[in-house]
Amino acid sequence: MITVSVSCSQNSPFTFSNLSGFFANTLRPMLLVLCILCSGSLAAQLEPINQRPNPFSSMDNWATLPDGREWGSTAGVDMDPDGRHLWAIDRCGTNSCIGSAVDPIVKIDPSGNVVASMGGGLMLFPHGLHVDRDGNIWVTDGQGPREVNPSTVGMGHAVYKLSPEGEVLLTLGQPGVAGDGTDALLETPCDVVTDADGNIYVGDGHSGQNPDATASTVARIVKFDRDGNLLKYWGGWGSEAGKLKTPHALDIDSRNRLIVGDRGNNRLQIFDLDGNYIGEFKSFSRPSGIYISDDDIIYVADSESEFDDTRNPGWHAGIRVGSLLDGIVDYFIDGTVEAYPAGSNPEGVAVDSAGNVFGAVVSGGGALVKSARR
Repeated sequence: MITVSVSCSQNSPFTFSNLSGFFANTLRPMLLVLCILCSGSLAAQLEPINQRPNPFSSMDNWATLPDGREWGSTAGVDMDPDGRHLWAIDRCGTNSCIGSAVDPIVKIDPSGNVVASMGGGLMLFPHGLHVDRDGNIWVTDGQGPREVNPSTVGMGHAVYKLSPEGEVLLTLGQPGVAGDGTDALLETPCDVVTDADGNIYVGDGHSGQNPDATASTVARIVKFDRDGNLLKYWGGWGSEAGKLKTPHALDIDSRNRLIVGDRGNNRLQIFDLDGNYIGEFKSFSRPSGIYISDDDIIYVADSESEFDDTRNPGWHAGIRVGSLLDGIVDYFIDGTVEAYPAGSNPEGVAVDSAGNVFGAVVSGGGALVKSARR
């Protein structure tokens, strides 16, 4: 049975359910028009979306780290401009790089060999990863210094732009100094992305989803120009349209819209590049990582929904795949491998030119799971 319901109420936005295959593809243009004509909110169905086809077979241990070391938490992952090589974060074999000289950023060829590495001793907690059009690597340091550990002074709360050879080209924020959300200083930045003009967007503030978060908790998008000059910021802590609770993931679609994984609110929010709110989708669960292909297919990694019964009850962790045209989820990749027999919970996601999907798993020791079409 196919069910479509449309409401122009701001509190009960456009919804649909049980659409797949021919019907989804046939009705998509009509649904998009209805969506636009309605309240302007693009939020999709709220009931858990766990039962979707999985045309992918997942594998672990396909990539080998230098010196035989084991993968730690990964979290950040993105594709090189060539569409073949993968850049990934390995948090120094554990879930932190404090006191480690290991290079946490690695470049991996299609055969799983590390062909370059960088960033040793630069960061405490490498988190979000973005590779720009010129092949430069951007990484966020998502924690701050520890008072009890003098070696961490002057580290954290920053975003670094690195050349493909590992040279630091630009630093956003002041390493070791936490901002309060009112200027160019950053506070536990989550992710970073750049647009076609070189402008930089940072998802700032990792604590908005915490139970003790308040209106003063940093939760915003910060826009800089290509030289690192502050242009503007928007958001602020909250659940209303345009507000944020941990802007954990960022990407830009083909229509130059900024898609934000608003993890604490279990939604994707859509803004133009000047920060104007356009709409939202809730059909992609609790977004920790997002990747958007050239045709606006979005891959959304959910790493937290099965941690407890309060963050996103009923939803399963994994990668949901669908279209940004309408918010319909077509596929669900559970990422089942030997180390994660009940399915993996990736925090980061990327897709190569051959259609392979990479899930950067942050918990249970960490892993880099590759899912290829069957």
